[in-house]
Amino acid sequence: MSSGKILVAQGGGPTAVINQSLVGVALEARRFQNVKLVYGARHGVRGIVDENFVDLTQETSHNLEAVARTPASALGSTRDKPDLKYCQEIFKVLKAHEIEHFFYIGGNDSSDTVRIVSEEARKANYPLRSIHIPKTIDNDLVGNDHTPGFPSAARFVAQAFAGANLDNASLPGVYVGVVMGRHAGFLTAASALGKKFPDDGPHLIYVPERVFEIPKFLADVKAMYQRHGRCVIAVSEGIHDASGQPIITQLAKDVEKDAHGNVQLSGTGALADLLCEEIKNKLGIKRVRGDTFGYLQRSFIGCVSDVDQREAREVGEKAVQFAMWGKVDGSVAIKRTGFYSADYELLPLEAVAGKTRTMEDEFITASGTDVTDAFRLYLRPLLGSDMPDAYRLRYNPVAKVLNQG
Repeated sequence: MSSGKILVAQGGGPTAVINQSLVGVALEARRFQNVKLVYGARHGVRGIVDENFVDLTQETSHNLEAVARTPASALGSTRDKPDLKYCQEIFKVLKAHEIEHFFYIGGNDSSDTVRIVSEEARKANYPLRSIHIPKTIDNDLVGNDHTPGFPSAARFVAQAFAGANLDNASLPGVYVGVVMGRHAGFLTAASALGKKFPDDGPHLIYVPERVFEIPKFLADVKAMYQRHGRCVIAVSEGIHDASGQPIITQLAKDVEKDAHGNVQLSGTGALADLLCEEIKNKLGIKRVRGDTFGYLQRSFIGCVSDVDQREAREVGEKAVQFAMWGKVDGSVAIKRTGFYSADYELLPLEAVAGKTRTMEDEFITASGTDVTDAFRLYLRPLLGSDMPDAYRLRYNPVAKVLNQG
């Protein structure tokens, strides 16, 4: 006899719209008669192993809708990266609680977790339907036109650089903004959508898809500074040299590493500070400022794309529909149709799990320091409605009296 139990969890970095997917699962599941209980795991896979569950069936629709509009992970998240043994423990708990449908909202690592759990259930001949729901501000899941969370973070980056550009035009100098993105530069590239006039910044954009050379960087900055009398620069945290070593390891005496042994790129302002020092020392420019966007871009409450909200809800709803009506496990993917419309399909887990998408060559200019119109056309519909705009005074000069010469 069917238990009618489903479990949903959230993993990895929070986003501005991840709760839309959570609520999409919870509310859509209630529409199916065979669903009796909807559980949520606190803090992702760690909560599953610890059996730290909450009953979402008891939540009111009103409160769920309010949570859906709230950024960050309502259930809490985790940075745990499960291996086979860890996933076997996950499956053991799912089986003990008679969970029949498992939904995991997350990025690359989360999709791989779902794949391993699915395989364990298949080997045990246990009737578990496992569905991965996409989420990542890095936009680096293969098989997707884009991923929920990215459009809202991109909207923040575009607006932040638009503001930084206005500030820099008022008090000219060099500004360096470091944006998240270890392997994929989509989010940094979004800075280009803040430009309105030809001489607006960012004047230079550096993404991990291209090799970063410090001498060339300094030459680029010098050229832009001479041309415009100022320079606004967008830099991915994951910029690296020809050998693949992060640039921060060349500039910093000591670098931190995360729990997985990777060089710590997020949560530190070191790269921006070090690049600014290089510009000051090597180019002799006095007014040089740097910012690290860090975690601000992930869950900024006042900057959410309505397109992102809608699609994040729909991937949650479609995950339930695929699970209830389909006969295979998989990963929900967003597909673009027409000028801009979104459709959804279920991809095999092995087609997505453990893989990383990077920016396509057609999105990056030959110089490697800007984006193409193809990227602008790709991103603009995702940013949503009511994007703020900036204007300039039309300078009508008045004749000088004292300094006529």
